[in-house]
Formats: sequence, structure tokens, C-alpha cells
Amino acid sequence: MPLTEGFDELFVEFAQELRLHGMLIGSDDVITFCNAVSVLDATDVMDVYWGGRTSLVRRKENIPIYNEIFQRFFFDNWEEEASEAKKKFRAQVSTTSTIEIPENERTEQGNSSDDTKMGFMAASHEIFRNKAFNECTPQELTALRKMMSNIRLNPPIRRTRRLISTSKGKKLNMRKIVRENMRAMGENREIYFTKKKEKLRPIVFILDISGSMADYSRNLLQLAYSARSANQKVEVFCFGTRLTRVTRSLSRRNPDQAMELAGTEAMDWEGGTRIGDAINTFLKKWGRGRVGRGSIVVICSDGLDRGDPETLAKSMEALSRIAHRVVWMNPHRGDADRYVPTSMGMIIAEPFIHEVVSGHNLKSLEEFSRKLVSIR
Repeated sequence: MPLTEGFDELFVEFAQELRLHGMLIGSDDVITFCNAVSVLDATDVMDVYWGGRTSLVRRKENIPIYNEIFQRFFFDNWEEEASEAKKKFRAQVSTTSTIEIPENERTEQGNSSDDTKMGFMAASHEIFRNKAFNECTPQELTALRKMMSNIRLNPPIRRTRRLISTSKGKKLNMRKIVRENMRAMGENREIYFTKKKEKLRPIVFILDISGSMADYSRNLLQLAYSARSANQKVEVFCFGTRLTRVTRSLSRRNPDQAMELAGTEAMDWEGGTRIGDAINTFLKKWGRGRVGRGSIVVICSDGLDRGDPETLAKSMEALSRIAHRVVWMNPHRGDADRYVPTSMGMIIAEPFIHEVVSGHNLKSLEEFSRKLVSIR
């Protein structure tokens, strides 16, 4: 995003402060620093920190000085001595960003755990991981989405029927052994084995963007974007009253652009909910092909369906037959060890679901990403 108005003078002042403490910084370095932050995010502490560190620090021995001045300049004595530019920066930066200082860069005095963080940036990540999305402020949700971008969903691996040759294994590849022996006139000494070829299992996200899911839908779409960025075998669909494929939109490298494009493509945000019709559309257009057959289908919804119950039952039954696993992510489950469905949609769909997981906060999404790899 562009450099926020008023921050440029603040960053020049910061560079001057570093000069006063013995660091050799030229005008070209300051310009590079400001240009770097202008194409990053001036309201993200990590972007500002690393933008300055890569452009203003030339010697390794200056890193502890830079760390100390950065903390003192931006975060100490806010109430008494802070300028208007500093107060504006303090009000807009992401308060959940943390910067871990490597062991070999800490000063001799900096042995406490507090000194390994930059001032207020040491805000506990656990608080935000356990806080439900519907209880977060807009600023906290922005910070959580940045943390969520680091989640990498790794699809489980499946074994195919096709055999491939390998140097180690349990089953001899007699065809290749005989072929190589004939080619080497009986002098070949290599032994070859076979094993089943492995492939990544496809993942399909079907996200409920209706009004009842307004507090969660955009965060779950961010999860789908992270999954799509990590692996191309991920398909993403959104639905309210109709189903929309947003996979191509989420393939953009810029996350903000991808999310905006996906939001524009799906026209029925925060409207009604027709889960059965959406799944039925998926089955007709994509379910029978490589997208749906043998995949792990993750339905993210609270189950508050306004459609025909019979359509939902038939669609879920058909989906369970072609999918490898059907996982239902329901934010209303929360942290409960045992979930008892209460909405009509969940009651109808439950017999065809392999597992119900929660998606109400960052911690539950991280747990789901770790669990996904072990699904067989």
C-alpha cells in the first residue's frame, strides 16, 4: 500500500536518530528506506522494521543498536514525548506483529523474554489465537488475517494404482531388471524395485457467505486463499443462494487483490442460504470430474439452511459417495469437545459427514491445517 501521509518525515527522523548513535547512513539509504516502506505496509511493524534493517544497517555489529533505537524511537515514552506523527503511527500499526530477535543478535543485557520483543509488539499471540472472529475488532481482524496468511494447508498424500521404479523397496521390478541386463549383455549389477506412485489428494472448499456467516466468511476465505497459494490442487467455491467458483480469483499473488476480486465475483454476499442447491450445482458441474471425485470436501457453514431439506439430504448423500472425505467446518461448534447439531441443515447433513471441525478462531484453523495432513 502507499506510504501513509505524514510517516515519511517520521522515518527520516528515525534515520537521523540512528546517525546520532554512530551508524553511517547516507541520504540514498534514507530514500531507499522510505521507498521500501511505501511498497510494503507502513502500518505493519514488521514491514517497517525489516524495511529499515535491510536498507539502513550495513554492519552486523550495528544490529543491536538498530534494535534498541527502533524500540525506543517508535514505542517508548508515548504519552509524554510522542509527536503527532508518532501517535498517528502508534494508532494505526498492527499491534499483534512480533519480531523475534535471533539468539546471536541479542545484546548481553537482553536476556529476558521481554527484550526479545519490540515494545508493545510483544502482545500475546495466544490471546488472538483463542479469540473468536465475531468478538474481534476490525483492527484485530486485519492483524489476524495477516497471521492467517502464514498457515499452509498441506493436502494428504494418496497412493495410486500406477507403479513406478525406485532404487529401494520391497517388490522387485523384474521387467526393468531383465531389460537392463539384456542391454548390458548380462553385466548389469543394479537391482530395481517398484512402489505405488503417490499424489496429492485434491481439496475443495465450499464456503458459506450468507448473512449468518458474516462474522466468519471473509476469514475462512483467507484460509482458502492460503491453501490455494500453497498448492494448486485446491478448488474454492462460495455460495449463498447460488454457487460461484472463485478459484481463479484466489490464484492472484497479491492477497488483497485476490480477496477483492473473489468478493466481486461472488454476488450474493450476506444474503440467504441454500446449501442443498449449492452442493447440487457443484455435483452437476464439477463433482463427477477430477475436481470432486476422490477429493476432500470442506464445507464451511453454520448449517442455517433456507432451502428444501430433501434437496440437501440427496445432495449430501451423493457428495459422500464421490468424495474421499466430507469435512464440515462449523464456527458455532466453538471449543466444545463434543458437538451436538442444533440447526436443521446440520441435522440433515450429519449422517453424511465424516468429521465436524470448528473454524471460529485462528487456533481452530491452525489445528485443522495440522489435522488435514493425516486424513486417510
